[in-house]
Amino acid sequence: MGFPVNRPRRLRTTETMRRLVAENQVTVNDLVYPLFTCPGTNVKEPIGSMDGCFHISPDIIAEEAKEVAELGIPAVLLFGLPSKKDAVGSESADVNGAVPQAIKAIKAACPDLLVITDVCLCAYTDHGHCGVLKDGRIENDTSCGLLAEMALVHARAGADIVAPSDMMDGRIGVMRKRLDEEGFVDTAIMSYSAKYASAFYGPFRDAAHSAPGKGDRKSYQMDPPNSDEAMVEMELDLQEGADILMVKPGLPYLDIICRARQRFDVPVAAYHVSGEYMAVNAAAEAGLIDKQAAMMECLVSLKRAGAGIIITYYAKEAARQIS
Repeated sequence: MGFPVNRPRRLRTTETMRRLVAENQVTVNDLVYPLFTCPGTNVKEPIGSMDGCFHISPDIIAEEAKEVAELGIPAVLLFGLPSKKDAVGSESADVNGAVPQAIKAIKAACPDLLVITDVCLCAYTDHGHCGVLKDGRIENDTSCGLLAEMALVHARAGADIVAPSDMMDGRIGVMRKRLDEEGFVDTAIMSYSAKYASAFYGPFRDAAHSAPGKGDRKSYQMDPPNSDEAMVEMELDLQEGADILMVKPGLPYLDIICRARQRFDVPVAAYHVSGEYMAVNAAAEAGLIDKQAAMMECLVSLKRAGAGIIITYYAKEAARQIS
Protein backbone atom coordinates (compact mmCIF):
# COMPACT_ATOMS: atom_id res chain seq x y z
CA MET A 1 0.00 0.00 0.00
CA GLY A 2 1.16 3.54 -0.66
CA PHE A 3 0.84 6.91 1.02
CA PRO A 4 -0.57 7.71 3.58
CA VAL A 5 -0.29 4.18 5.08
CA ASN A 6 3.43 3.90 4.28
CA ARG A 7 5.32 6.79 5.83
CA PRO A 8 9.08 6.08 5.99
CA ARG A 9 9.56 9.30 7.95
CA ARG A 10 8.03 7.59 10.99
CA LEU A 11 11.39 5.86 11.51
CA ARG A 12 13.34 9.13 11.36
CA THR A 13 11.41 11.15 13.93
CA THR A 14 14.04 11.25 16.71
CA GLU A 15 17.72 10.56 17.22
CA THR A 16 16.87 7.53 19.33
CA MET A 17 14.56 6.17 16.62
CA ARG A 18 17.25 6.69 13.97
CA ARG A 19 19.80 4.84 16.11
CA LEU A 20 17.37 1.96 16.63
CA VAL A 21 16.85 1.35 12.92
CA ALA A 22 20.33 2.27 11.65
CA GLU A 23 21.45 -0.25 9.04
CA ASN A 24 25.15 0.46 9.48
CA GLN A 25 27.14 1.77 12.41
CA VAL A 26 30.83 2.54 12.74
CA THR A 27 32.23 1.13 15.96
CA VAL A 28 35.63 1.54 17.55
CA ASN A 29 36.31 -2.10 16.64
CA ASP A 30 36.35 -1.13 12.95
CA LEU A 31 39.19 1.38 13.28
CA VAL A 32 42.93 1.24 12.62
CA TYR A 33 45.16 4.22 13.42
CA PRO A 34 48.26 4.90 11.27
CA LEU A 35 51.52 5.81 13.04
CA PHE A 36 54.81 7.06 11.61
CA THR A 37 58.09 6.09 13.24
CA CYS A 38 61.54 7.49 12.51
CA PRO A 39 65.16 7.04 13.62
CA GLY A 40 66.44 8.89 16.65
CA THR A 41 65.54 9.37 20.29
CA ASN A 42 62.91 11.55 21.92
CA VAL A 43 61.60 12.65 18.51
CA LYS A 44 58.02 13.79 18.05
CA GLU A 45 57.86 16.13 15.09
CA PRO A 46 54.60 17.35 13.54
CA ILE A 47 54.02 16.32 9.93
CA GLY A 48 53.32 19.59 8.17
CA SER A 49 51.07 18.14 5.48
CA MET A 50 48.88 16.10 7.86
CA ASP A 51 47.09 17.68 10.81
CA GLY A 52 47.60 15.92 14.11
CA CYS A 53 50.13 13.40 12.77
CA PHE A 54 53.75 13.06 13.89
CA HIS A 55 57.05 11.38 13.16
CA ILE A 56 57.78 9.57 16.42
CA SER A 57 60.97 7.76 17.41
CA PRO A 58 60.70 4.18 18.72
CA ASP A 59 61.75 5.08 22.27
CA ILE A 60 58.60 7.17 22.86
CA ILE A 61 56.09 5.68 20.42
CA ALA A 62 54.64 3.46 23.15
CA GLU A 63 52.98 6.52 24.70
CA GLU A 64 51.02 7.09 21.50
CA ALA A 65 50.17 3.39 21.34
CA LYS A 66 48.85 3.47 24.90
CA GLU A 67 46.48 6.32 24.02
CA VAL A 68 45.21 4.35 21.03
CA ALA A 69 44.71 1.22 23.14
CA GLU A 70 42.92 3.12 25.90
CA LEU A 71 40.43 4.40 23.33
CA GLY A 72 39.61 0.78 22.46
CA ILE A 73 41.05 0.98 18.94
CA PRO A 74 42.23 -2.57 18.17
CA ALA A 75 45.17 -1.89 15.84
CA VAL A 76 47.78 0.52 14.55
CA LEU A 77 49.31 0.56 11.07
CA LEU A 78 53.00 1.38 11.34
CA PHE A 79 55.01 3.22 8.68
CA GLY A 80 58.74 3.87 8.97
CA LEU A 81 61.51 6.15 7.79
CA PRO A 82 65.14 5.05 7.34
CA SER A 83 68.29 6.82 8.49
CA LYS A 84 69.58 6.57 4.91
CA LYS A 85 68.30 5.54 1.51
CA ASP A 86 69.85 3.62 -1.35
CA ALA A 87 68.87 2.11 -4.70
CA VAL A 88 67.57 -1.16 -3.23
CA GLY A 89 66.11 0.12 0.06
CA SER A 90 68.61 -1.84 2.16
CA GLU A 91 67.41 -0.43 5.47
CA SER A 92 63.92 -1.86 4.91
CA ALA A 93 65.21 -5.19 6.31
CA ASP A 94 67.43 -3.75 9.05
CA VAL A 95 66.58 -5.47 12.33
CA ASN A 96 67.72 -2.33 14.15
CA GLY A 97 65.61 -0.03 11.99
CA ALA A 98 62.91 2.26 13.30
CA VAL A 99 60.01 -0.07 12.46
CA PRO A 100 61.30 -3.25 14.19
CA GLN A 101 62.28 -1.21 17.25
CA ALA A 102 58.88 0.49 17.31
CA ILE A 103 57.08 -2.86 17.01
CA LYS A 104 58.95 -4.18 20.04
CA ALA A 105 58.23 -1.04 22.06
CA ILE A 106 54.52 -1.07 21.22
CA LYS A 107 54.06 -4.77 21.93
CA ALA A 108 55.92 -4.47 25.24
CA ALA A 109 53.67 -1.61 26.36
CA CYS A 110 50.40 -2.79 24.80
CA PRO A 111 50.59 -6.54 24.15
CA ASP A 112 46.93 -6.77 23.11
CA LEU A 113 47.15 -3.93 20.57
CA LEU A 114 47.54 -5.39 17.09
CA VAL A 115 50.53 -4.04 15.17
CA ILE A 116 50.17 -3.98 11.40
CA THR A 117 53.23 -2.95 9.42
CA ASP A 118 53.39 -1.39 5.98
CA VAL A 119 55.69 -3.41 3.73
CA CYS A 120 57.01 -1.35 0.83
CA LEU A 121 60.35 -0.04 -0.42
CA CYS A 122 59.27 3.46 -1.44
CA ALA A 123 60.36 5.21 1.78
CA TYR A 124 63.69 3.35 1.74
CA THR A 125 64.83 3.79 -1.87
CA ASP A 126 66.66 6.87 -3.07
CA HIS A 127 64.48 6.92 -6.20
CA GLY A 128 61.19 6.69 -4.27
CA HIS A 129 59.68 3.78 -6.17
CA CYS A 130 58.11 0.75 -4.51
CA GLY A 131 60.56 -1.73 -6.01
CA VAL A 132 64.05 -2.04 -7.45
CA LEU A 133 64.72 -0.17 -10.67
CA LYS A 134 66.72 -1.44 -13.63
CA ASP A 135 67.03 0.75 -16.72
CA GLY A 136 64.12 2.81 -15.44
CA ARG A 137 61.78 -0.18 -15.00
CA ILE A 138 60.67 -1.96 -11.85
CA GLU A 139 62.27 -5.38 -11.39
CA ASN A 140 59.12 -7.12 -10.17
CA ASP A 141 60.49 -10.49 -9.03
CA THR A 142 63.63 -9.12 -7.39
CA SER A 143 61.46 -6.62 -5.54
CA CYS A 144 59.20 -9.41 -4.26
CA GLY A 145 62.16 -11.10 -2.60
CA LEU A 146 63.22 -7.91 -0.85
CA LEU A 147 59.67 -7.26 0.32
CA ALA A 148 59.46 -10.77 1.75
CA GLU A 149 62.65 -10.16 3.76
CA MET A 150 61.20 -6.89 5.05
CA ALA A 151 58.02 -8.69 6.15
CA LEU A 152 60.09 -11.37 7.86
CA VAL A 153 62.02 -8.75 9.87
CA HIS A 154 58.71 -7.23 10.98
CA ALA A 155 57.30 -10.62 11.95
CA ARG A 156 60.40 -11.47 13.98
CA ALA A 157 60.03 -8.15 15.83
CA GLY A 158 56.46 -9.07 16.78
CA ALA A 159 54.17 -7.71 14.05
CA ASP A 160 50.76 -9.36 14.06
CA ILE A 161 49.93 -8.47 10.46
CA VAL A 162 52.13 -7.42 7.54
CA ALA A 163 50.57 -5.22 4.89
CA PRO A 164 52.35 -5.09 1.52
CA SER A 165 51.46 -1.88 -0.32
CA ASP A 166 53.84 -2.13 -3.28
CA MET A 167 51.50 -3.71 -5.88
CA MET A 168 54.16 -6.03 -7.30
CA ASP A 169 52.73 -9.12 -9.03
CA GLY A 170 53.09 -12.29 -6.96
CA ARG A 171 54.46 -10.68 -3.84
CA ILE A 172 51.82 -12.22 -1.56
CA GLY A 173 52.85 -15.75 -2.52
CA VAL A 174 56.55 -15.02 -2.08
CA MET A 175 55.88 -13.36 1.28
CA ARG A 176 53.60 -16.14 2.55
CA LYS A 177 56.16 -18.79 1.61
CA ARG A 178 59.01 -16.92 3.32
CA LEU A 179 57.04 -16.35 6.51
CA ASP A 180 55.92 -19.97 6.67
CA GLU A 181 59.44 -21.26 6.07
CA GLU A 182 60.62 -19.33 9.11
CA GLY A 183 57.77 -20.52 11.33
CA PHE A 184 55.58 -17.42 11.18
CA VAL A 185 52.51 -19.28 10.04
CA ASP A 186 50.25 -17.19 12.30
CA THR A 187 51.45 -13.83 10.95
CA ALA A 188 48.55 -12.56 8.82
CA ILE A 189 48.86 -10.71 5.52
CA MET A 190 46.63 -7.73 4.78
CA SER A 191 47.20 -7.04 1.12
CA TYR A 192 46.80 -3.65 -0.49
CA SER A 193 45.10 -5.60 -3.27
CA ALA A 194 43.33 -2.79 -5.09
CA LYS A 195 45.66 0.16 -4.62
CA TYR A 196 44.93 2.78 -7.24
CA ALA A 197 47.34 5.33 -8.73
CA SER A 198 45.51 8.12 -6.95
CA ALA A 199 45.89 11.87 -6.60
CA PHE A 200 44.75 11.55 -2.97
CA TYR A 201 48.13 10.35 -1.64
CA GLY A 202 49.87 13.73 -1.76
CA PRO A 203 50.00 14.58 1.97
CA PHE A 204 51.15 11.05 2.86
CA ARG A 205 54.05 11.14 0.42
CA ASP A 206 55.33 14.18 2.26
CA ALA A 207 54.92 12.34 5.56
CA ALA A 208 56.70 9.20 4.35
CA HIS A 209 59.26 11.09 2.24
CA SER A 210 58.29 8.67 -0.51
CA ALA A 211 57.44 10.67 -3.63
CA PRO A 212 59.08 9.18 -6.75
CA GLY A 213 62.13 11.11 -7.88
CA LYS A 214 61.24 10.52 -11.53
CA GLY A 215 58.10 9.27 -13.21
CA ASP A 216 55.06 7.95 -11.42
CA ARG A 217 53.61 4.67 -10.15
CA LYS A 218 51.05 4.11 -12.86
CA SER A 219 52.86 1.05 -14.23
CA TYR A 220 52.22 -0.87 -11.01
CA GLN A 221 49.40 0.81 -9.12
CA MET A 222 45.93 0.36 -10.59
CA ASP A 223 44.34 2.61 -13.20
CA PRO A 224 41.34 4.49 -11.69
CA PRO A 225 38.87 3.62 -14.51
CA ASN A 226 39.21 -0.12 -13.87
CA SER A 227 37.03 -2.18 -11.55
CA ASP A 228 37.05 -5.70 -13.04
CA GLU A 229 40.84 -5.61 -12.79
CA ALA A 230 40.51 -5.03 -9.04
CA MET A 231 38.59 -8.29 -8.73
CA VAL A 232 41.39 -10.09 -10.60
CA GLU A 233 44.00 -8.59 -8.26
CA MET A 234 42.04 -9.63 -5.19
CA GLU A 235 41.41 -13.15 -6.45
CA LEU A 236 45.11 -13.62 -7.15
CA ASP A 237 46.08 -12.32 -3.70
CA LEU A 238 43.67 -14.73 -2.03
CA GLN A 239 45.05 -17.63 -4.05
CA GLU A 240 48.56 -16.63 -2.94
CA GLY A 241 47.65 -16.52 0.75
CA ALA A 242 46.28 -13.09 1.67
CA ASP A 243 44.06 -13.06 4.76
CA ILE A 244 42.59 -9.56 4.41
CA LEU A 245 41.97 -7.53 1.25
CA MET A 246 42.31 -3.77 1.13
CA VAL A 247 40.97 -1.07 -1.19
CA LYS A 248 42.88 2.20 -1.31
CA PRO A 249 41.78 5.02 -1.41
CA GLY A 250 38.38 4.65 0.19
CA LEU A 251 35.79 7.23 -0.80
CA PRO A 252 36.51 7.43 -4.57
CA TYR A 253 36.34 3.62 -4.72
CA LEU A 254 33.23 2.73 -2.72
CA ASP A 255 32.05 0.64 -5.67
CA ILE A 256 35.20 -1.48 -5.46
CA ILE A 257 34.70 -2.02 -1.73
CA CYS A 258 31.10 -3.06 -2.39
CA ARG A 259 32.07 -5.51 -5.14
CA ALA A 260 34.81 -6.99 -2.95
CA ARG A 261 32.44 -7.47 -0.02
CA GLN A 262 29.86 -9.19 -2.22
CA ARG A 263 32.39 -11.46 -3.93
CA PHE A 264 34.94 -12.49 -1.29
CA ASP A 265 34.32 -14.13 2.08
CA VAL A 266 37.29 -12.56 3.84
CA PRO A 267 37.63 -9.28 5.75
CA VAL A 268 37.72 -6.21 3.51
CA ALA A 269 39.63 -3.13 4.62
CA ALA A 270 39.40 0.42 3.29
CA TYR A 271 42.10 3.06 3.66
CA HIS A 272 40.66 6.53 4.20
CA VAL A 273 43.79 8.18 2.86
CA SER A 274 45.63 11.40 3.63
CA GLY A 275 44.11 13.44 0.80
CA GLU A 276 40.58 12.52 1.88
CA TYR A 277 41.46 13.37 5.48
CA MET A 278 43.03 16.72 4.69
CA ALA A 279 40.28 17.70 2.24
CA VAL A 280 37.74 17.46 5.06
CA ASN A 281 40.06 19.30 7.44
CA ALA A 282 40.70 22.10 4.94
CA ALA A 283 37.00 22.54 4.21
CA ALA A 284 36.26 22.63 7.95
CA GLU A 285 39.08 25.12 8.54
CA ALA A 286 37.52 27.36 5.88
CA GLY A 287 34.18 27.18 7.68
CA LEU A 288 32.51 25.33 4.82
CA ILE A 289 31.50 22.11 6.60
CA ASP A 290 31.02 20.62 10.05
CA LYS A 291 34.20 18.58 10.56
CA GLN A 292 32.83 16.05 13.05
CA ALA A 293 29.69 15.40 11.02
CA ALA A 294 31.67 15.08 7.77
CA MET A 295 34.18 12.76 9.43
CA MET A 296 31.51 10.35 10.61
CA GLU A 297 29.67 10.53 7.28
CA CYS A 298 32.87 9.55 5.47
CA LEU A 299 33.52 6.64 7.82
CA VAL A 300 29.96 5.31 7.76
CA SER A 301 29.98 5.43 3.96
CA LEU A 302 33.00 3.11 3.96
CA LYS A 303 31.22 0.79 6.39
CA ARG A 304 28.01 0.89 4.33
CA ALA A 305 29.94 -0.02 1.19
CA GLY A 306 31.23 -3.13 2.94
CA ALA A 307 34.47 -2.30 4.72
CA GLY A 308 34.82 -4.16 8.01
CA ILE A 309 38.17 -2.52 8.71
CA ILE A 310 38.68 1.24 8.29
CA ILE A 311 42.20 2.66 8.35
CA THR A 312 41.92 6.35 9.08
CA TYR A 313 43.81 9.28 10.57
CA TYR A 314 40.49 10.12 12.24
CA ALA A 315 40.56 6.92 14.29
CA LYS A 316 41.22 8.61 17.62
CA GLU A 317 38.72 11.43 17.01
CA ALA A 318 36.11 8.97 15.81
CA ALA A 319 36.66 6.68 18.82
CA ARG A 320 36.08 9.61 21.17
CA GLN A 321 32.94 10.66 19.32
CA ILE A 322 31.56 7.11 19.20
CA SER A 323 32.08 6.67 22.94
